[in-house]
Amino acid sequence: MFMVIIGYVVTFVINYGEYGRRFTFQELFWGLSFGVIYLFLALNDEVIFDRLPAGWAEALFFSVQCALVLGIGWVLGSGGNWLIGVPLASFAVERLAPRRRWPVYLALIATVILPIAVRQTSWTDALVNVPINSAIAASVVFFVATFAQMRLNEEQARENAERLMAELEEANVQLAAYATQAEELAITQERNRLAREIHDNLGHYLTTVNVQIEAAKVVMDSDAERALDAMNKAQELTQKGLARVRESVAALRESPVSNRPLREAIASLVEDAQSTGIVTEFRVVGEPQTLEHKVALALYRAAQEGLTNVRKHARASRVDVVLDFQPGEVRLEVRDNGVGTAETSGGFGLVGIRERMQLLGGRLEISTGVGKGFRLTASVPVPQAGRSLQPEE
Repeated sequence: MFMVIIGYVVTFVINYGEYGRRFTFQELFWGLSFGVIYLFLALNDEVIFDRLPAGWAEALFFSVQCALVLGIGWVLGSGGNWLIGVPLASFAVERLAPRRRWPVYLALIATVILPIAVRQTSWTDALVNVPINSAIAASVVFFVATFAQMRLNEEQARENAERLMAELEEANVQLAAYATQAEELAITQERNRLAREIHDNLGHYLTTVNVQIEAAKVVMDSDAERALDAMNKAQELTQKGLARVRESVAALRESPVSNRPLREAIASLVEDAQSTGIVTEFRVVGEPQTLEHKVALALYRAAQEGLTNVRKHARASRVDVVLDFQPGEVRLEVRDNGVGTAETSGGFGLVGIRERMQLLGGRLEISTGVGKGFRLTASVPVPQAGRSLQPEE
């Protein structure tokens, strides 16, 4: 609207003040009517042309608008009509594809040149004025189009940045939610495993204690010495059961690998296994490295489960434990020479270890057979040494 008003002012000043031209009522009527229609269409084009197909709507809009600008210059004379038509160059940038803008640019230049060419009094004046005004009109049109394109690029860049920022924030929220869920799942799985372990240990010891007490009751009157021996065994089993429960409860409170390297924690498990009379050997292969707490804890639990199964089921005389630091992977192996088994699916403890490995992107492998011993291998991928891990002290 501002450009239209300025265009009319310039037109009247140039034609009346410089050339002394006086407009007739008919010229003023049609010249102003074209401007009113031009403004009306510019402000309401979406409502007017909305029912037409997209391509036809833009073509009809720019055709009518360029014709109105030409009509203003034709009726009132050249001077300011190019200012009235300049906004169409900006509209073309916003609404048309790059190749479809050129007809609009050429039509705008023509709306400036044709009124000038028609009103020239001689061919000499036309040859001088038309090229000059054409160059000026082309420069103005392309300047406005370039400026409009820069503004459009800036708006698109800002919209893309806002969209990417929103997507990034959403991704961060989802990532934080996934991390929380994974942590909660790991905690829940560990608590379930410890709950099963407490249940299994306590049930085993209480069952055995009950058997010893029943045996003591049977022979109490006839053989007091055997009854006393049974009661002593029941008391010893009760103490062991309480110790196991305390160990499990302590595991809930504090991680066994929080304040010491993984190899020291596993060495402690090996010493406990040796105290039961089973020959247990522990080796560390490769260069020890500092591991993330969740990785170290998962491998520790794997070693603990493997050694526990040896004491419970293997009837083995020897166990070998190997902690192998390989490039990009840490592997733990617990191998015994016991009776083995034909069932390789494992109990609740092995299921828990397998779930731990899967959460860390690792794997748990079981190799066994009747009379062939039992081998448990847990492996977890870790970053290459020298990148994010430092050697253990």
